[in-house]
Amino acid sequence: MALAEQFEQSGNRLFRNRSFIPAVLFVAATVAILIDKNQFIHFQVMWWNILCLLISIKGLLIRAFTIGYTPGGTSGRNTKEGQIAEVLNTKGIYSIVRHPLYLGNFFMWFGIILYTAIPWLIVFSLAFFWLYYERIMFAEEQFIRKKFGQSFIDWSSKTPAFIPDIRLYQKADLPFSLKNVLKREYSGLFAMIFSFAYLNALNNFVQYRHVYLDLKWQIAGIAGLLIYITLRTLKKSTKILNTEGR
Repeated sequence: MALAEQFEQSGNRLFRNRSFIPAVLFVAATVAILIDKNQFIHFQVMWWNILCLLISIKGLLIRAFTIGYTPGGTSGRNTKEGQIAEVLNTKGIYSIVRHPLYLGNFFMWFGIILYTAIPWLIVFSLAFFWLYYERIMFAEEQFIRKKFGQSFIDWSSKTPAFIPDIRLYQKADLPFSLKNVLKREYSGLFAMIFSFAYLNALNNFVQYRHVYLDLKWQIAGIAGLLIYITLRTLKKSTKILNTEGR
């Protein structure tokens, strides 16, 4: 089998199982905190907490910006069953970077892993993320190339894959939909908050030998849970968050 076909097949398998990425990083972070106390900065330093949280929020905002302008049936809306693309999306954030959702994922998880302040874990996570998503991006682009042909080639030849070039920005065709963002990103917000709270509690246990969650993360966790329950209820039980064409 040609190397390109191997990359595509493995990328499709990884795409279908991409929900396991957080699990791998959680296990790695747990092991790292339990066995390595050589943090280059203490996890309770407030400015460090804020910096790491802002990095993760940046990733969430990139995802929100992408989803808020993305119409239904485009290359930005894929499922666990496989790739879906009725229309090639080249406007909005897709005019400056080809894989904005994966870019958002990177910043979300980088902020969380950075919070551990364990150098080798940070390096491992960066390498793991890149190797994993490189295959996924390759498989996704192979699918889009086959479906859209020259349109994809023209777009990809000028649009960076992962590092945005804001000089290329073109206004999206649709207005921003906050409802679409709330409908699709509430679980990501909760996962982000839960991850920080989990690492804080684990760090406290290792450092002080008792289970304790800092007050700031207690408040954030409760707020995140309430938002999650509210938005999930609205999504599952009502049509309030539905947006035509999204």
